[in-house]
Amino acid sequence: MKRKPEPPERLRQRLLRLPPSTERDESFRRIIRQIPKGKVATYSQVAAAAGYPLYHRQVAQLLRKEGNSLPWHRVLGAGGQIKLRKDLAFEQRARLEMEGVQFRGARVDMAAHQHVFRPWELEPDERELPVKTTKQSIRRDSGT
Repeated sequence: MKRKPEPPERLRQRLLRLPPSTERDESFRRIIRQIPKGKVATYSQVAAAAGYPLYHRQVAQLLRKEGNSLPWHRVLGAGGQIKLRKDLAFEQRARLEMEGVQFRGARVDMAAHQHVFRPWELEPDERELPVKTTKQSIRRDSGT
């Protein structure tokens, strides 16, 4: 008997209840530490750069738990929006302004300050580049 595909909402709920993963969290930490002063990234960018594109909420949870050991203020919501509330939002904005980050109203000017993750700049042991060899690519490389 064929199993019915899971509805998208149910799949989303299952993803949100994932158990902690030390490997995943370490990937997030490594990516967050790469964001230089004066640059910012969104939760979803961090998750995607770490290899977990649908896990932006887990990035937020990690920063909530372990933020003091990471440059938490350089990670923002989509469009450069500060997602924290009250005193923490003020502190995040102040820290970013001290690093030279400019704002347009309540949002960071992402065009000027968005960090672009480049996988080729990672340490060689941190790169996970799957190599796919196909008959077509072999023929193209050999010149036949």
